[in-house]
Amino acid sequence: MAGPLVGIIMGSRSDWETMQHAAAVLEELGVPHEPKVVSAHRTPDLLFDYAEQASARGLEVIIAGAGGAAHLPGMCASKTCLPVIGVPVESAVLKGIDSLLSIVQMPGGVPVATMAIGKAGAKNAGLFAAAILAGKYIPIRDALKDYRAKQTQDVMENPDPRG
Repeated sequence: MAGPLVGIIMGSRSDWETMQHAAAVLEELGVPHEPKVVSAHRTPDLLFDYAEQASARGLEVIIAGAGGAAHLPGMCASKTCLPVIGVPVESAVLKGIDSLLSIVQMPGGVPVATMAIGKAGAKNAGLFAAAILAGKYIPIRDALKDYRAKQTQDVMENPDPRG
């Protein structure tokens, strides 16, 4: 695990507010990753290069966050055979419903795993990327098991919702 295994791409710098939660989970689990702004609409050639070269650069999973028309995850998936996880970023106008529908409604033959809108979706994208890698990398598998055990332990030790 020398270089990044997961690419975290987003359509604009403002999407980092959401996508940082995917990065935080990957960091906590010890999964090497790289964040990058790659716009489907403003830099399509950069997107195509990124997706086409991702596997050769050692990436094994791509998390793509996008708002509005949200073409980034699908366009990325169309240019790579790596698993692509889409995160709908909440938009001001339609609260991310537009993003969700754009990402989840991929045509048959170009799959994108789609997470929930916003922070929860980004966090789950990081966890799902780790789960994909856990079959190959024992340290990631162990970190993911520990993460889940800590979640369970926290609930068991704090059953009273009043604190």
